[in-house]
Amino acid sequence: MLFSQVAGQHLAKQGLLQLWKGNRLPHALLFVGAEGTGGLPLALALAQYALCMDKRDKDSCGQCANCRKVSRLEHADLHLTFPAISPKPNTKALSRFFIQDFREFVTQTPYGSTFDWLQFINAENKQGNIPAEECREIIDSLNLKSYEGGKKIQLIWRAEYLGKEGNILLKLIEEPPADTLLILVSENLEGILPTILSRTQIVRLVPLSPADIAQALSERLLADSKKAAQIAHLSNGSFTEALRLVRDTENDLYPAVRRWFNAMFTGDGIEVSKLADEWSKLGREQQKSILHYTIQLLEQSVRVRFMAQTQPTLPPEEAEFVRRLASMQLKPTIINEMVEQISKCIYQIERNVHGKTALHVLSLKIIYAIKEQSLQAV
Repeated sequence: MLFSQVAGQHLAKQGLLQLWKGNRLPHALLFVGAEGTGGLPLALALAQYALCMDKRDKDSCGQCANCRKVSRLEHADLHLTFPAISPKPNTKALSRFFIQDFREFVTQTPYGSTFDWLQFINAENKQGNIPAEECREIIDSLNLKSYEGGKKIQLIWRAEYLGKEGNILLKLIEEPPADTLLILVSENLEGILPTILSRTQIVRLVPLSPADIAQALSERLLADSKKAAQIAHLSNGSFTEALRLVRDTENDLYPAVRRWFNAMFTGDGIEVSKLADEWSKLGREQQKSILHYTIQLLEQSVRVRFMAQTQPTLPPEEAEFVRRLASMQLKPTIINEMVEQISKCIYQIERNVHGKTALHVLSLKIIYAIKEQSLQAV
């Protein structure tokens, strides 16, 4: 993994490179960020840079033998630990039993969630775990000499799964063997033992900007920059969520939202009913995507109206729609009511309510909100 292949996180990359070049990189790092912010890809990029034999100014070369081995997660001095399950009765949940699966998983989706990983290994309802035996194997492995004469790197993905067993690693984290780098990755700082927190340098990962997500989507998956921009604004700073939306959203969202708003603002009951029927035939994720996208457009219209010089960060057609919506000068209370009702509908869809009814009622509530009237008994 190259630093250039990690979406966003520009400050974190810059800081890590500066620490490395100044020979000040701590021997124990803890990357902390919400799902989809790139903790695992960034950790792998740092590991590859540390082992690269022909480093560039801002990245590893990607071509030397070490880079190729790290990119396949096959370098002998890169040790990987992650949540696992017991492969069979009376067997501990050790990472080494699933290392080939993990290589395939990361190759396919380096931004995959823990849930995705556990489903990948058919965990079903089993909970992932990093047991005490895994911690002892980590200690044993890092106390051996480097296989290739360079650094030894231990990467622990989802370190919060260590639980209290992480106390076994305290001495190792505080005083590791020479030329050893420990990189822990977590999505939940509160799940990490305070004793581990006090012995690691925390690197906080921020939510990705829509621009960074759109760029990453365009480079990897989507030739359609318009669709990439739409999905980026729905992703809430998570590239994992963006990838899920790519899978679940097959159509351009804007035309559907434009039809819906035209029907509601003109009070076209027939069109409202028709749209509710059409949307009810879509999958739940598609319905939710349309509604989330609508909230994004409403939020952008508020910014355009009340924040001077603000320009919508959207493709041209959607940006013009947002400007027209802002020019209508709806009261903030009306916008708030619209967002609240849309959010309630998303909640209902997630709980398998009758889709056509929920969407039809939502449209009626918004129509009455626009008119500043109360829709009784709904």
